[in-house]
Amino acid sequence: MELLRNWKEVLDTVNLSPDRKMDVVSRWLIITRAAVLTMTATSGLIGGLLAVAIVDRPNWVNFALALVGLLIAHGANNMTNDYFDLEGGVDTDEYTRALYAPHPVLGGLVSKAGLRNAILLFNLADLAILVVLWLRTGWPVVIFALLGLFISVFYVAPPIKLKHHGLGEPAVFIVWGPLMIGGTYYVTAGVLPPAGVWWAMVPYALVVTTVLFGKHIDKLEVDKAKGIHTLPVLIGATASKWANVIMMTGYYVVIAALVLTGTLGVWVVLVVLALPRLVRVLKIYRDPKPSQPPPDYPVWPLWYVSAAFYHNKLAGGLFVLGLIVNLILPIHL
Repeated sequence: MELLRNWKEVLDTVNLSPDRKMDVVSRWLIITRAAVLTMTATSGLIGGLLAVAIVDRPNWVNFALALVGLLIAHGANNMTNDYFDLEGGVDTDEYTRALYAPHPVLGGLVSKAGLRNAILLFNLADLAILVVLWLRTGWPVVIFALLGLFISVFYVAPPIKLKHHGLGEPAVFIVWGPLMIGGTYYVTAGVLPPAGVWWAMVPYALVVTTVLFGKHIDKLEVDKAKGIHTLPVLIGATASKWANVIMMTGYYVVIAALVLTGTLGVWVVLVVLALPRLVRVLKIYRDPKPSQPPPDYPVWPLWYVSAAFYHNKLAGGLFVLGLIVNLILPIHL
């Protein structure tokens, strides 16, 4: 039970309380930032469920392999970002990354060589899954995977450094939308997504993008000082907060349009149950950030990203639930 409490705390907060003994699973959950893997699981589930709803004989094995591969890839991406930001001098003991949660290397959880070896191991595991899916489906899955790998590596790695040039946020939209949802759809259905499915990828990709936007709003001043030109650095805090408000509310508008046009079944409107949470999150974006963290707040100095992720988890989970109910009781307008 003690281990389960450790794992739950890490998955809820990206941290483990100092009074708890660090176990090997908790250590790697922190290193891979497993707390945010729910976003990847949600994208994969959306892609697979969209395929199950359309094709006569969905491939459940491919669906499962894709989900596992996506989760491994996201863990590898998180470690890759930490490795190259450390190598490039971005991550230090004073930088935001090492304040809200332990940095894998700076926090003493793993050596730099150990982190590099873990990245290699994760990518080799993903390569094995990719080869299996390629043999079971066809070459398009390789394109989905390689595009995702390119964005994953060069999000912070030189010479491209997408995050440093205002391209990190669009890259996240592409990865968690067309690449993850579209790729999982392809391997599950055995065919490329039709037009309606491409449109159905938009809403969840939007709310994942709000999470990164929120994180970059939180880090705006320190990123500007380091010459990292994220979109919030380029357009300013006020415009960035408005952008997140528009994307979070746009999530519901796009889903309503997809349901009204018959692209998605009516049960996806279950996402309206997340509206009370959206209202609370919009208030956070409207009010100034507090000067001190609230009691027991686990990820200070992050603030706006926590609110966006809080909304993302419920909004995405209800989207998945709606797709599942649509399979059981399909109703389209």
